[in-house]
Amino acid sequence: MNIIVAGGDGFCGWPTALYLSKQGHDVAIVDNLVRRKIDKELGSNSLTPIASLEERVEKWKELTGKEIKIYIGDLNHYDFLSEVFRQVNPEAFIHFAEQRSAPYSMIDREHAIYTQSNNVLGNLNVLYAIKEFAPDCHLIKLGTMGEYGNPNIDIEEGFIEIEHKGRKDRLPYPKQPGSFYHLSKVHDSNNIMFACKIWNIRATDLNQGIVYGLRTEETTIDPILNNRFDYDGVYGTALNRFLIQAAIGYDLTVYGKGGQTRAFLNIEDTVRCIEIAVNNPAKKGEFRVFNQFTEYFSVLNLAEKTKEVGEELGLKVNIQHIKNPRVELEEHYFHAVNTNLIDLGLKPHLLTNEVLKEVLKVAIENKDRAIIENILPKATWR
Repeated sequence: MNIIVAGGDGFCGWPTALYLSKQGHDVAIVDNLVRRKIDKELGSNSLTPIASLEERVEKWKELTGKEIKIYIGDLNHYDFLSEVFRQVNPEAFIHFAEQRSAPYSMIDREHAIYTQSNNVLGNLNVLYAIKEFAPDCHLIKLGTMGEYGNPNIDIEEGFIEIEHKGRKDRLPYPKQPGSFYHLSKVHDSNNIMFACKIWNIRATDLNQGIVYGLRTEETTIDPILNNRFDYDGVYGTALNRFLIQAAIGYDLTVYGKGGQTRAFLNIEDTVRCIEIAVNNPAKKGEFRVFNQFTEYFSVLNLAEKTKEVGEELGLKVNIQHIKNPRVELEEHYFHAVNTNLIDLGLKPHLLTNEVLKEVLKVAIENKDRAIIENILPKATWR
C-alpha cells in the first residue's frame, strides 16, 4: 500500500515506518521535526544518540534497498498537507503527529494552547484532506488509554451498552481525561467519529497504553537507526525515569502512594498493532476503537520490578515516595478490555525481567548522556 506515517521521526513513528517499509509497503514520512526542537526548548535530549531523519532514511535505503520518502512540514498547514496527499495518494494514513506529553501540556497556558491547537486542528486538517483527496484512505489514529481516566467500572473498547429508564443504547464510553493533552485526544476521537458519520470515511482509533522498550528488529540493524529514549520529567515515562535513576544510582521516585495503574505494551507490539489495523481496515463510514495494550501495572509495581532487575545487575536500588505533581487518584480500580487486536492476531510481548534488563543495560551504557537535573518533575497540575 501507499502509507503515510505522520510523526515518523518520533518514538513510535520511526520504528513503525521501518517495519511497514520492510513488509513491502511504500512509506512516506511526514514530520515537522518539532520533537527535536522541544528537546532544545527543554534543555533535554534522548538518552540514546539519534541521527537526523535524513541520515536515518539514507541508511535504511543503503542497508535494505527500500526507499522511504520524507515530507518536512506541519499538518496545521493545509496547503502542505494537500500537496502530500496529491503526491502520495495514501491508502492508509497513520497519525502519530501530535504533542504527546501530559506534563508538557500542563506547564502553563501557552503549552496547553499549543498542545490542543496542534493536535486538534492538525487532526481536523487530516480529516478534510482524506475527504477531499483520498476518500477511501483508512485513517489509523493514535489515541490513548488516558482518554478514559480511571472509572470505577470496566473500560470497554470505545463504546458501552447502557440501559436508562427502560431504554437501551450503545454509546461512546464516557471519557475522564487527566490533562490538557489527554483532552486533546478526546476531542480528536469525537471529531473522527463525527467525520466518519457525515463523510463516510473509515477510521480506527487506537487507544494505546504506555509504550516501553526501545528496539525493534529493524532499529537494531545499525546505530544510525536507533530509536529515542526519553527519560526526563516531561517526556519520559515513569518506567524510563526509574531505569535511568537505577543506572545513575539515584532513588526511584514514585509519585505519592504509587497505586496509579496504567496499561502498557512493548514497542514491538506497537508496530504490529499498526500492521494489523492496516491489513484489516475499517469499513466505509465505520469509526472503530481498539484498546492497544497488553498488560497493566501500577507505578509501584514498575519501581519494584526495576529494583529487582537492577539488583540482578549489581546495582544498589532504593525506592522513594515523593509528592505527586499531578492531580489524580493514587489508588483506584483498573480493568480494561483489549480483545479486538488479540482476536485479529496480536501475540503480545510481555514485560519480563529479561526485557526490562535489556532496556536497563541501554540506560547504563548511555548514562553519561543523562542530564540529571531534568529527571525529576517540574511541571505541576496545580
